[in-house]
Amino acid sequence: MATIHSSLRFALVTVAALALVVLTAALGRWQLARASYKIDLQARIEALAAQAPLQTADLLRARGRPDAADALLHRRAELRGRWLSQDTVFLDNRQMQGRPGFYVITPLRLGDGAVVLVQRGWVPRNFLERTRLPDIPSPQGDVLVHARLEGPPARLFEFQTSAEADGASRILQNLDLAAYGVRTGLALLPVTALQTDASADGLQRDWPAPDSGVAKHYGYAFQWFGLCALVAMLYVWFQIVRRFIRPRRTDGA
Repeated sequence: MATIHSSLRFALVTVAALALVVLTAALGRWQLARASYKIDLQARIEALAAQAPLQTADLLRARGRPDAADALLHRRAELRGRWLSQDTVFLDNRQMQGRPGFYVITPLRLGDGAVVLVQRGWVPRNFLERTRLPDIPSPQGDVLVHARLEGPPARLFEFQTSAEADGASRILQNLDLAAYGVRTGLALLPVTALQTDASADGLQRDWPAPDSGVAKHYGYAFQWFGLCALVAMLYVWFQIVRRFIRPRRTDGA
């Protein structure tokens, strides 16, 4: 009876270990496949960034076409328009070079009513007077802005959505493009622009390079393959090696 019980337990442990080895190995291979996809994506992003800069007219043709955003993302652009400084907002709790502060976002009117939101740069926050906003110079008249086209600013966790708080303050935790467009009445294009001009307005523009996240998938793959190896080694040790190693019994004689 004990032999049957031992054999049944051995079979169950073997099936469970085999299932874990297969599952973790499959997850590791899936992460490697994701990494391969992200490598191709990173290459496409770099190829787009290397193309000739888009002009204002190229963005105007994208007005009213949300599907056009994919063709614009990661491209360089030379945009001519006028700052709408009265609608500037400040995204809170944003870091640059490890320091907390604001991202400054100002709409730029390109022409024919079309407007693109420009992430102009970063400024430190006044920690003695937290609601005090820095004075950001915005030249009057037409300006030429060199930028990289991206999607909306990255979202941070918040208890109250920016859509609900929009309009209460120029300091926002996150920027909801639809809510901002409704509040200001501006016809926003489906992308934002990261300004890359040399800083002459006190703003820092050390924007991170676009990253598709390849390293993250390699890290996950390493974890899954490591877990797979650990399960296999534990099974071999406890279910095979130790079954053939019997402690020698000694008597006190």
